[in-house]
Amino acid sequence: MNTIHVDVVSAEELIFSGEARFVALPGEAGELGVYPRHTPLITRVKPGSVRIELADGGEEFVFVAGGIIEVQPDSVTVLSDTAIRGKDLDEERANAAKALAEEALRNAKNDVDLAVAQSELHTLVAQIAALRRFQNKR
Repeated sequence: MNTIHVDVVSAEELIFSGEARFVALPGEAGELGVYPRHTPLITRVKPGSVRIELADGGEEFVFVAGGIIEVQPDSVTVLSDTAIRGKDLDEERANAAKALAEEALRNAKNDVDLAVAQSELHTLVAQIAALRRFQNKR
């Protein structure tokens, strides 16, 4: 069977490392799918879920809050400041953080505060969508 090695790394730890048949993630220009022997590529990743189709047929989900992907014919590396395994996502905590971000957006006093709040809200909305996607796959 033809596989590709996948590493998903956050600022704190290696989140996933293993062999996969296919990887799908939110690329800067849209959904990006990677199979073994893919053409080399480096691009940005938007907040969302990385879906890894494992060599044994199972699936692994990881939420990333944006980052960079490097693709080589035999490997995929996803680097993100924040990456959370699908099974570790907490809907209650994400919804509470989203409410705080919405409040910060309403109370923004300048353009910088507004941009920070919008960015955080965008990331949390993507995290909640990734969580729901993970829950539907279980």
